[in-house]
Order: sequence, then C-alpha cells, then structure tokens
Amino acid sequence: MPRLSPLLRLIIVAVTAHAALGAARVTTSLYAISLHASEFTVGTIVALFALFPMLLAVPMGRMIDRIGVRTPIMCGCLLASAGVLLAAIVQGLAILYVSAMLIGTGFMAIFISAQHAVGALAPTDQRAASFGKLSLGFSISAFTGPLIAGFAIDHAHYATAYWICAGFTLLAFGLAAGGALKAVPMHQGTRAAHSGGVFALLADKELRRVYVVGILLAAAWDLFTFVTPIRGSQLGFSASTIGMILASFSAATFTVRLAMPQITRRYHEWQVLTAALTVASFCYVLFPFMQQPAAMAATAAGLGLALGTGQPNVLALLHQYAPAGRGAEAIGIRATIGNASAIMLPLAFGAAGAALGPFAVFWGLGAIVACGVPLAAKKIRIPS
Repeated sequence: MPRLSPLLRLIIVAVTAHAALGAARVTTSLYAISLHASEFTVGTIVALFALFPMLLAVPMGRMIDRIGVRTPIMCGCLLASAGVLLAAIVQGLAILYVSAMLIGTGFMAIFISAQHAVGALAPTDQRAASFGKLSLGFSISAFTGPLIAGFAIDHAHYATAYWICAGFTLLAFGLAAGGALKAVPMHQGTRAAHSGGVFALLADKELRRVYVVGILLAAAWDLFTFVTPIRGSQLGFSASTIGMILASFSAATFTVRLAMPQITRRYHEWQVLTAALTVASFCYVLFPFMQQPAAMAATAAGLGLALGTGQPNVLALLHQYAPAGRGAEAIGIRATIGNASAIMLPLAFGAAGAALGPFAVFWGLGAIVACGVPLAAKKIRIPS
C-alpha cells in the first residue's frame, strides 16, 4: 500500500481484523444457542472473550510502548486465527470456551496497538478526529462482520462463518507482514516514564474519570452484542434478522462517526460523552418493549448513534492525560478494567435474564450507564 498514509494503512489492517471479531462474537453466541446452551452458559462463553485480555492488557501496553505496534498486531492476528479455525474444525460446545479465549486475546493485542498508534500519529488538536476515523473503520467492520456471519449461518453452516472469520484475520496478518505498518512512528517509553506502575496512572483524578466513563460506554456496547442474539432468539428471529439488527447498530455508529469532525469542532469531549451516556441509558429502557425486528433495529440505531461517539472522545482524553511514553499502558489499563466488566456483566446479566426476564436485564444495564451521567456532566464547560 505505497500510496496510502500511515494512518490509513493502520486503519485498514485493524478494520480487516475487526470484521472477524464482529462475525466471531455473533457466530459463537448463536452456535452456543443452537446447541441448547442456557443463557448463563452463553454469558460464560461471551465473558471468556475478555478473560485473558483483562489479565494481559497492561503488560501488552507496556510492551507496545517499548517495541511498537507491528509485531503485536501480527501475533494477535495469528492467535485470533487459531481461535476461529479451532471452532471451525472441532464441533461442540466445549471447544467454544477455548476458542473465545484465543480470539479475545488476539484482538486485545490488535486493538491496543491500533489505538496507541493513532494517538502517536495524530497531532494533539486532531486526535479526536483521527480516532473518529479509526472508529469509523470499526463501524464498517462491525456492520459487515455480523451481517456476513448471519447470512453464512442461515445459508451454509456455523463452520462456514468461522472459516470466513479466519480469512479476515489471515488477510490482516498478510497486510501487516507485507509492510503496511512499517511507516508507523512510535514514541518509545523510557524506564523513568514507567515509574510508579499502574497505581501512578490510577492516582490521576482526570484519568480515573475518563476510565469510569469509558468503561460504562464500553459495557453498554459489549452487552448489546450479548443480549441481542439472546433476545432475538427468544422472539423467534432468524440468524440473518439478528445480524441485520446488529448491523443497524453498526450503521448508526458509522453515521455518527462520519460526522465526528463536525461534532468535535462544535462540542468538546465531555459534552459529547454526557450526551452519549444519557441517550444510551434511555435506549436500554426502551429495548424490552421492542418485539418486532424493525422496532428493535430502530432502537439499536439510536443506541449506536450514542455509543458511536464514545470511543473517539475517550481515547483522545486518555492520550491527553497520559504521561509521555505511557500511552499504550494507559490504554491497557482501560482495556483491563473494561474486560473485567465484560467478564462479570455477561455472567450477571445472563443469570438475571434467566431468573428475572428481559426487563430486568435491559433496565439494569440502563441504570448502570445512567450512573455515569453526573460524573461526565461535572466536566461540561465551554473552553475559553
């Protein structure tokens, strides 16, 4: 890709890999449901996508600060490929536990690398817009991944969907190995820059605020991909219909991220994040009342418009507040906290769904997201 900018090359590699993650998550959920797994079992498998990322995100961030992004991205692609190929070749519910852990760990390396590289490439005043471009690419892949998986499952088999996932991850590996990332510059951290460890970063009041708000938005996003296949199956929707509902969410995130340059020129980060938390909590209140595909898709689109603004602004604030040379480590801490919630919340909401029904799941999630509104709103002020 000799004529493309380093940022665009990076985005292409990351988006190619991300398409596989979107397809793999929905395929794994629907495959487990087809094997008559309970909601709690599905929640356990989905939670395993985040187990090793929770444990390894901070060390991965420190490594990326030292060596750059190319090698971690290539290794992440290979690990994710192993996970999807394992699920494609070996049938049964038990193999999904191992597959989910491999896929989640591989994509953790890819995502931390890509997010850190964007922050290193972008000037300070263009960081939110640059993260918006990366997130825009993720919206495209999040749209195409579940849609392709849904149609592959309906018209072929679950194994076919996993083989398609493997094609995406191996293509991303080929692009990275072929030199797409060689021109990506990296700020190399120093031994002094990493003094104090994780607690030195968590001691910063502004970073803590960004972490809490970011984790709430990430939980709202991740649990949407968990509860939607379950709710759709309860209502008798086909795999392709569920995939289209998930795709409507992704299409909305794409739309709002397309407008991110205009949004960032008019509103600052904390204004956008406050609005995102408010709208997301309202959408979760509405979800259990939506029992037709079109109504669910419309509500999913509203949620996508809200959550689509979250990641670019959270990442821009993280790079703004993180010490020099510790950008990837700061992102790793965010990933650790987020993946911890991604493990606990599917288990909790899977158990709640089995015991209390869909209203408790959606309303409980809406209440959790709403807790972040006052925290973000305290930072709303128009810069002079």
